[in-house]
Amino acid sequence: MKPTVLTVTFNPSLDKTVVLDQLRVGGLNRARQVRLDAGGKGINVAKLLHGFQVPVVAAGVCGGAEGGELTALLQKAGIDVDFVEVAGRTRTNLKIVDHSLQVTTEINEQGAEVNPRELQAVMDRIRANLDNATHLVLGGSLPPGVPTNVYAELIRNAKSRGIITVLDTDGEALKEGLAAAPYAVKPNIHELEQLCGRRLQSDAEIVEAGKQLLAGGVSLLLISMGGKGSIAMNEREALRVTPFPVTVKSTVGAGDSMVAAMVYCLLNGKPLSDIAAFTSAAGTITASKEGTQVSSLSEMLEHVHRVAVAPLQVTY
Repeated sequence: MKPTVLTVTFNPSLDKTVVLDQLRVGGLNRARQVRLDAGGKGINVAKLLHGFQVPVVAAGVCGGAEGGELTALLQKAGIDVDFVEVAGRTRTNLKIVDHSLQVTTEINEQGAEVNPRELQAVMDRIRANLDNATHLVLGGSLPPGVPTNVYAELIRNAKSRGIITVLDTDGEALKEGLAAAPYAVKPNIHELEQLCGRRLQSDAEIVEAGKQLLAGGVSLLLISMGGKGSIAMNEREALRVTPFPVTVKSTVGAGDSMVAAMVYCLLNGKPLSDIAAFTSAAGTITASKEGTQVSSLSEMLEHVHRVAVAPLQVTY
């Protein structure tokens, strides 16, 4: 079977980015630029993978005129989509870019409720798409009506078919998803601290927390820490990753860029050292761009050598 990635987004969005000369809180603001993008973790990963020349299908739910526009945006970009239409309206997430400060403020809606009949329909559609998938990416928040164990259920179903699973979510959905032992997980440091119930203030503490996830059946762990870099781990080694310096303009999509780069590396059989470097390069390049713009394959390949990767002392 030709490698094909299926991404699932239960809570997609239309991402509206408004660029201002300067954000005046409580005053009149006139936009200098406005753009509309299809958004949501799984969808962002699908867009990136498509740009990386990886066959990908984006599945999930959408609804209303906003859902129609989201689907049209993806189709116009040449991305295969398979959404189940629901009665509610796809949410709109607002990204306000203060150009003078190069700071982005995000306002995310909750998302429309998914009823039991709609949930069953989307689960059936996802399972059908798994027939042609080699990798499954599950990402993002869950809207009202979607239970927190939904990712765990899909992970178990995919694993029974020999499909590589990647999970990127938070809260209870992350905790329950981990119980199903996905192949790879990408928590940020705050999500990992939430799982552990304590602050993690050193690399040694982060690695110890990561070892607990690996002991639970996870094979690949990528812990992102924003400008402080990341730690990549598997059952044999842990690597400290230091990104190259950039002027951060927006962190929107940086984590999704890391997930897409991870999947790209898995598809190409790359070792942990390359996964560490490629994911950091993709996330860093995305953070250097305004709004919802993301790294391209050529940019990632051009700058990956600038990432510093060093082994950490770990006893397994």
